[in-house]
Amino acid sequence: MTEVEPGFWTTVADVVAAVSLLAGAFLTLAAAVGALRFDSLLARMHAITKPQVLGLVLLLLGLALRVRSWSAVAMLVLVVVFQLATAPVSAHLVSRAGFRTGKVDPDTLVPNEMDPEARRD
Repeated sequence: MTEVEPGFWTTVADVVAAVSLLAGAFLTLAAAVGALRFDSLLARMHAITKPQVLGLVLLLLGLALRVRSWSAVAMLVLVVVFQLATAPVSAHLVSRAGFRTGKVDPDTLVPNEMDPEARRD
């Protein structure tokens, strides 16, 4: 059985880090393009939150693989956990505020569960 050189795993980690950083940057760019391209609030919000969260996670993964310090990796894991916990809540609050202020066209929502007349009590 052949032994793997010690530098082999460092090279593999660097390549995976580079791929993660590039993929994260691309997804963040896609989120920015979606914010500029779409016209409705809900479409923009969807285009921003989905790829941006995954892009940030990939960027932090690439950074963790590149830094290789346990204290830094622990901090990056906390950032990922807080991002995953707060992104859905903030998206919900933005969509709710947009609906209440009239920025969302109710005809585009099927079904419109927030319409008081459509509620079943």
